[in-house]
Amino acid sequence: MDTVIVIGGSKGIGKSIIEQLLDNSKVINVSRSEPDIYHENLTHYKCNISTDKLPNINQVDKLVYCPGSINLKPISRLSIDDFKNDFEINVLGAVKAIKNYLPILKLGNNPSILLFSTVATKLGMPFHSSIAVAKSGVEGLVKSLGAELAPIIRINAIAPTITDTELASKLLRNDKMIANITERHPLKKFLSPREVSDMAIFLLSEKASSISGQIFEMDCGIVSFKI
Repeated sequence: MDTVIVIGGSKGIGKSIIEQLLDNSKVINVSRSEPDIYHENLTHYKCNISTDKLPNINQVDKLVYCPGSINLKPISRLSIDDFKNDFEINVLGAVKAIKNYLPILKLGNNPSILLFSTVATKLGMPFHSSIAVAKSGVEGLVKSLGAELAPIIRINAIAPTITDTELASKLLRNDKMIANITERHPLKKFLSPREVSDMAIFLLSEKASSISGQIFEMDCGIVSFKI
């Protein structure tokens, strides 16, 4: 049975990943709040990735880093601290987790790392400059570490469009906004956490053993198509 560390698994996509993993894996969740999931295979450590020391863990086969931010403002209203904070949450937190657990990951069973980006790195959208900068850093990290850690550890990222999570709730707060976002996507939908976690489970599995250094856009067509 694999051991999977999920950083930020208390809500949204991270929680959905944990729910799918629990029947066949030992899952260690590291986050500020505890997920409302109770299972014999789940262990929780309370930790703020930006400020706290990560827990000591003796064995790990997979590492998933979920924390992110949606800080949407015009550039005139974004401070330097906004850019720093988004970069710290999305990039430096991932680097901290990878560096901390890399020695034991190298000893794991078919070890793999999964990070998260956004469609905003490919699709120019107003008010996304801070998060696009941060997630572009995540994508650069995936490409570089994919080469550096081969053939021992695989690393990939998922770049989802709008997903129905608490983090995106301000963008989906009424029927008109939901209709507008749905209409903008060529597939006339946006994502559920389960759809994203389905892809995550695949990328962590042996079925994806030939895939590393890749960014998978789950975009409902918004980046890929012009219709």
